Amino acid sequence: METETIAAAGAAAADLDFSLTALFLRATLVVQLVMIALVIASFWSWAIIVDKYIFFGKARRAASLFEQAFWSGQPLDQLAERLGAEPRSALERIFAAGMAEWRKSHSAAGGIAPGAQQRIDRALSVAVSREEEKAASRLGFLASCGSISPFVGLFGTVWGIKHAFEQIAIQQNTNLATVAPGIAEALLATALGLLAAIPAVIFYNKFTGDVDRMGGQMENFAEEFGVILSRQIERKAA
Repeated sequence: METETIAAAGAAAADLDFSLTALFLRATLVVQLVMIALVIASFWSWAIIVDKYIFFGKARRAASLFEQAFWSGQPLDQLAERLGAEPRSALERIFAAGMAEWRKSHSAAGGIAPGAQQRIDRALSVAVSREEEKAASRLGFLASCGSISPFVGLFGTVWGIKHAFEQIAIQQNTNLATVAPGIAEALLATALGLLAAIPAVIFYNKFTGDVDRMGGQMENFAEEFGVILSRQIERKAA
């Protein structure tokens, strides 16, 4: 008799649909909301990941091309004119900010206004900070998604298991057909939480390193450019 009961329970469990769609539809409203939130977070994370991957790739190529032009020996005024009014890369915008302040520091008589070096250094520093902020934008979402998603998924799992035990108590039946669906639905929430968190953490760490390297490159360029302009100031002051 016991063997027949186990066989019947196994047959009933086998008839259940354990596809992702079926698990979602059978879940409680709370677990469904958790799953939807995690899927949205995952898609948004991947959108940021793809965008930032393209952004840093373009930034590296643009920085390499600009540094080649900058150190080619051509006059700075010519380089500034070639870049035009809308510089495209981070280093170009930093260079344009320094050149703009350099030109403003010239007096009507052709000399250099007092405090020019401090103003140029400040303009370069502000430009660097602005570019670093732009490079690091939206990385906070990846950090939050990576740290919070597993706990959100765990909440969905706990809620789903609670519901499964409630069904066991209501039906007064502990066979596999009663327990398995609720446990499977609950575990799906944890899986979605990990699916959202793992890529977010991996690429957050990668992009944070890219931001640090890019920031160091921009700061080094700003310092070198500031030194070049300081020599020009000293020559005009002599």
